[in-house]
Amino acid sequence: MKQFTYSVDGNIKSTATQTIYNEAGVSVATVERTYSNGLKKLLDSYFDYRYFLTYIARDMQGNVQFTAKKIFRRGKVWFEGRDANSAKYIINYENWRIGVPELFITGNGVKLKIDKEMEGWSEFYADEVNVARWQAEYDEAADKFHMTLQIEETSPVQDITFYAAIAQATLFIGV
Repeated sequence: MKQFTYSVDGNIKSTATQTIYNEAGVSVATVERTYSNGLKKLLDSYFDYRYFLTYIARDMQGNVQFTAKKIFRRGKVWFEGRDANSAKYIINYENWRIGVPELFITGNGVKLKIDKEMEGWSEFYADEVNVARWQAEYDEAADKFHMTLQIEETSPVQDITFYAAIAQATLFIGV
């Protein structure tokens, strides 16, 4: 299993770049909140900074490896992700009507289910097998969230930027 850690400012307005470290403490990627323009950032301030932003994960050379953003159309909300090869991933809730919504990631031959937990580990499953997990712990004294991401060797996606951008958009920000 691979383990990665990073910290995010407790101030939800922050657009600072956050460095992701592997288990040896080596920088492997970055993740940041961005807005495509100032108007979207201004509008987002009215909606708790949760709707018009995009999460961008980059490698250490600064190349965009994965993006995740919230999409609104015809009264529906979902997330859309894109990797460095422009492969599209849809991240959305299914089974709203039965009262137990499930979060799924589909695209580029991948289908993952996320069991979202507000406290503790949120787990990613492929064919009912746990392949990754993500957790955010709040440090009140530092006003930071400390994130931990673990990826199993059996995961169909081994890219840290895939999980970091999706976790920040769907688990940290949410619907």
